[in-house]
Amino acid sequence: MKVSIVEYRPQWREMFEEEKQLLQTVLSEASTKVEHIGSTSIDGLAAKPIIDIMVGLTDFSVADDRVPRIETLGYEYIKKYEDEMPFRRYFMKNLNGIRTHQIHMVEINSEFWARHLLFRDYLRHNPDMVKKYAALKKQLAEREWEDVNEYADAKTEFIRSVEHKAKEQAAAWAQHNNSLNRSAS
Repeated sequence: MKVSIVEYRPQWREMFEEEKQLLQTVLSEASTKVEHIGSTSIDGLAAKPIIDIMVGLTDFSVADDRVPRIETLGYEYIKKYEDEMPFRRYFMKNLNGIRTHQIHMVEINSEFWARHLLFRDYLRHNPDMVKKYAALKKQLAEREWEDVNEYADAKTEFIRSVEHKAKEQAAAWAQHNNSLNRSAS
């Protein structure tokens, strides 16, 4: 199986915003956050043309109650992934048999939540890393894969290295801000 990687498309941001509005309408709780994650959320990054959305809940115990609401928007709930990731609810949306969106519903401030936002935000502020990631993705897309998970696994080492750099940078900023706060006192 080949993975289709396309050049960045500005309409991905608009597609996310449209979906975010729909999700906020059906979820309608102040305790819910909707974030654009994944490669389509990073300007200039080549990606599989699928909008990744992370829905964050302050109380994950209500997640199963939210599933039918999200399904009303044309999403298919994929329960089988809960065996591997019980802290996440996963949904896919297809148009004419082609996946266009996927949702990862998790708890706000969970490790999954924090890791995905940290990765996204680091890449948004580091264009050289975006170029490296795009090159890797294009190189990997040339190969044949058993399934999309095998392709995703091949990117793991790069992703973990970016996450490590992002954590170091966040820690340095936090230390810097703490120093400034102490100086101002």
